[in-house]
Amino acid sequence: MSAGVWALPASPFRFTLPVARIPLRGEGSLRVLHGQTTQAIEGAAPGSLIETCCVTPTARLVALAAVAVLSDGADLLVTAGSPAQVHQSLDRVLFPADRVALGEPQALLWHGLVQPGGEPGGAGWSLPGQHWLLAEGEALPEPLMAAAALSPEQQEQLRIHQGIPAPGAELREEFNPFELGLRQRVSLEKGCYLGQETLAKLHSRDGLKQQLRRFVVADGADAPEPGQQLRTTSGERGALVTSVQGGRGLLLLHRRCWDQSELAGLELSLP
Repeated sequence: MSAGVWALPASPFRFTLPVARIPLRGEGSLRVLHGQTTQAIEGAAPGSLIETCCVTPTARLVALAAVAVLSDGADLLVTAGSPAQVHQSLDRVLFPADRVALGEPQALLWHGLVQPGGEPGGAGWSLPGQHWLLAEGEALPEPLMAAAALSPEQQEQLRIHQGIPAPGAELREEFNPFELGLRQRVSLEKGCYLGQETLAKLHSRDGLKQQLRRFVVADGADAPEPGQQLRTTSGERGALVTSVQGGRGLLLLHRRCWDQSELAGLELSLP
């Protein structure tokens, strides 16, 4: 597969994501998020931004999030998924002894500025640069105004390029973080937390049955549809297509096909 197929737009460029900020204030805020998300949060220094996942007790993915650590608590930024569901889950486990005040979700826009040589992951979506959290309609700072804005089609291709799960596509409660390539958002070293037992078993027993892959439609082949099941040449289940945009997309590839670089007219690669 030509590397040019997956080339990023010329930087600097910017993209915009709807997010929800859920404020937690009080001395127990980091401890609660440490126990209710997949990443190690407790003990993080103010100013840290930690990418994590919100999951069910059986480690099924509910939302992608980032924890912005503050001197008096933290903001949980839900970057994909249902803020209301995440807020409800937190509210359900909080008790007065936790000494945590949980605020309501606030809708914001994440403006990511991708810059060559920028802070690793600073723009979001594992891209170098920086970001701003602004209310809708709020004036953009000069660095954002000076950068080219991606069209919705370009932004969807960027999401696919980076392998970022989207609600209703890859982000649904059928899949776990490991299947979706989110290993860097999971701590296996910290103590007990929501979904920990399942994730530990998957890791220790190499128990994944499917894994996220990018694809490009090969010349002369028909593009698949989201939700389409792909079969191997022998008729076995090979992959589930989850996203398609402009001849590219994402799919969940069955374990039996992990060593393949092509399936059903699609050229495969890791995000």
